[in-house]
Amino acid sequence: MSGPARPGASGSARRARAARRAGASARRVPPAAAGRIGALARRLNARAGRLDAYRPPRGVGVAASLLLVLGAMVLGIVRGGHMPEAIEAFHQARDAVADAVGFNITSVALTGNKHLSREEIFAIAGVTGHSSLLFLDVADARAKLKTNPWIADATVQKLYPDRLEIAITERAAFALWQKDGRIGVIADDGTVLEPYLSRRFVGLPLFVGIGAAPRAREFLALIDRYPDIRNQMRAAILVSERRWNLRLKNGIDVDLPDGDVAAALDRLVALDRDKKLLTRDILAVDLRLPDRVTVRLSDAAAAAREEALKPKKPKKGSSA
Repeated sequence: MSGPARPGASGSARRARAARRAGASARRVPPAAAGRIGALARRLNARAGRLDAYRPPRGVGVAASLLLVLGAMVLGIVRGGHMPEAIEAFHQARDAVADAVGFNITSVALTGNKHLSREEIFAIAGVTGHSSLLFLDVADARAKLKTNPWIADATVQKLYPDRLEIAITERAAFALWQKDGRIGVIADDGTVLEPYLSRRFVGLPLFVGIGAAPRAREFLALIDRYPDIRNQMRAAILVSERRWNLRLKNGIDVDLPDGDVAAALDRLVALDRDKKLLTRDILAVDLRLPDRVTVRLSDAAAAAREEALKPKKPKKGSSA
């Protein structure tokens, strides 16, 4: 009968069995796979050696630090909402460098401006005393000029090293346009140039109503064919964006039809010539129907007409 197993012997047996299994597994690895594994290990060792031997150029650390600081500054500017100020400061610094080497703008030739002043045009175009010719964007300056309603077109040219040429085509004040109780000065294409504030525009014809501005030139060209009516016109009113009414200086309203306005004006001129219609005590003349003319009398004229049409009572003592 054998004695109890020794602990040391049991541990040695387990280690021996594990070694035999590992050896068996190693013997089962195919030779081709083992070769690939060895080649990969050699390449990794070679690259690790090159990395150990690499020494970065002098100043790389400083440059990396500066880039990190610059990135932090840009991030702070963007998050703080200071980007416009930063861009403006950059542009000023850039222009200062260009000016220092001889590209400062020393003269500007400006033509075509009548309403806008020289200073206003420079401000619109973004040309200042610190602008450099080298970095001036002529396309951007032209686009800025054309945003002003008075400027129909503009050209901007650079003449190196230090001269700039600006030529503009201004719109002309054509008429006044009233909409929603507000009056503006308009060009002949309907562009609103500015609010009506200056008395120098007081002599312009007045157009009233939604959609009246772009149609003003065509209608006024028609009215100009009737100088007697044109001289008496105080305002032209577009009704429901369909037809026109005239308000004359003496307060008479003239209702015009949807179509064939010229025929209606011919009738009005004939009635005024033959019957002195527009000098009578009336409030309105309705020309909307082609076969009739309706006249609305003033209250006083209507009362006088009604009194005149009453039957007269016979005088006392007169024979029947």
